[in-house]
Amino acid sequence: MERTDYMHPYHHPLFVNFIVYFNRNQDYFECHEVLEEYWKSIPDSDKDHPLTAYILLATGMYHWRRGNKPGASRTLNKAMTKFPTFLANYPKYTEEIDFDQLVYDVTKAVNRLEQDLPFESFPITILSANVTDLASKLEQSMTLLPFGSDAVIHKHMLRDRTDILREREEKKKGRR
Repeated sequence: MERTDYMHPYHHPLFVNFIVYFNRNQDYFECHEVLEEYWKSIPDSDKDHPLTAYILLATGMYHWRRGNKPGASRTLNKAMTKFPTFLANYPKYTEEIDFDQLVYDVTKAVNRLEQDLPFESFPITILSANVTDLASKLEQSMTLLPFGSDAVIHKHMLRDRTDILREREEKKKGRR
């Protein structure tokens, strides 16, 4: 298994997957999935970890594109409040991408939502040749769903949810 504890967090294969999904075909559901896996793999990570801002960003974009404006607004606002904390608490997470542009784009998305304007995507601008090279190599080996397809836009509804529903029922039974 590849050692990932010494590398820049944006060079981690799961973060690079996130970048490819976000920028290439806007598969925001998959963005959430890969970053959640990455976040959970970090010892002692909590809800204040920087990756949670990116998870919220992907979730908010997913909701917005599907027309769930209240869910999108709530989640994107949470992401927007987390990104500025990177500067003081997690400066490494402001490197390798155009962080100022990212904050601007998230703010613009929140403003568009507040004005009830239609969904508008944006890329995460990569400044590092290392991340760009990693993403290019990885993208060649990834199977991406067609951009704008129902399989991307409504992904959570198209997957097998048997395990999720079973787990919810077990929790309900435990509360009784």
